Amino acid sequence: MKGDGDVFGYLDFRKYLSDYYAEKKRTTRTFSYRWFARRAGLRAPNHLKRVIDGERNLAAETTLRYAEALDLEGDAASYFCELVRFGQAKSQKEKSAAYRRLSEYQGYRRAQPLDAQHDRYHSEWYISAIREMLPRSDFRGDPKWVAKQLIPPIAEADAKGALDVLEELGMISRAPDGSITRADQVVSTGPETAGMHVGHYHGVMMKKAMESIDIVPRGERDISGVTLCLPEKAIPLLKERIRAFRREIIAMEAAEGDGDRVVQLAIQLFPLTTGKGDES
Repeated sequence: MKGDGDVFGYLDFRKYLSDYYAEKKRTTRTFSYRWFARRAGLRAPNHLKRVIDGERNLAAETTLRYAEALDLEGDAASYFCELVRFGQAKSQKEKSAAYRRLSEYQGYRRAQPLDAQHDRYHSEWYISAIREMLPRSDFRGDPKWVAKQLIPPIAEADAKGALDVLEELGMISRAPDGSITRADQVVSTGPETAGMHVGHYHGVMMKKAMESIDIVPRGERDISGVTLCLPEKAIPLLKERIRAFRREIIAMEAAEGDGDRVVQLAIQLFPLTTGKGDES
């Protein structure tokens, strides 16, 4: 286990509890689920096991009892409580709010530097745009030049920060002469945060699409949509058609080569009504 923390090294409170139990069993002969239950003031002797197995959640008061029984104090105890909220969040909004609170802890930033960089990669629309800009024949690694290429332009400091994030994630490499090339590193986050990071990224890009209506000439954009009624069985087929279209676009990018402009293509499909037989 990562020590009393390091609870800050975890983004899954059940995994933390499982590692805690395994370590205590290894080092303390008298430790057991029953021992922990007594220490936490709980009636059920197997409470910890059921929480670890995902059969039970932790209420706010019980979470505090757990923190005390785990010998967590100060920021470590507060972080554990937020970790439980994060793990038991019932909506993406609630989960994102809990994650933001987790990321404010200095211990988290120390223990989870890579996840923090992944979070930043997905939170700023221009970071992925800058990465895609790299193959341009006229690309310059000068943050001031990079900042002016974006629509709308960003601050030079933000462009420099984006290049730093890309380098730390292994997505670009700098040569001794200062030139920058794109590496084939894939952005991959842990299972606890991957969906949240990507969901936030899509939300940011949806806002950018709305902004483009006002700042991008009509001839340089295409924003359209269609509302239709389909049988439920046709939805999987429609999703596969969308995936095939995406693959076709990616292949087109490779075939064309020597790109000189970065664009964002968004395809959205979501229900606007319930289906037959769904409860109202």
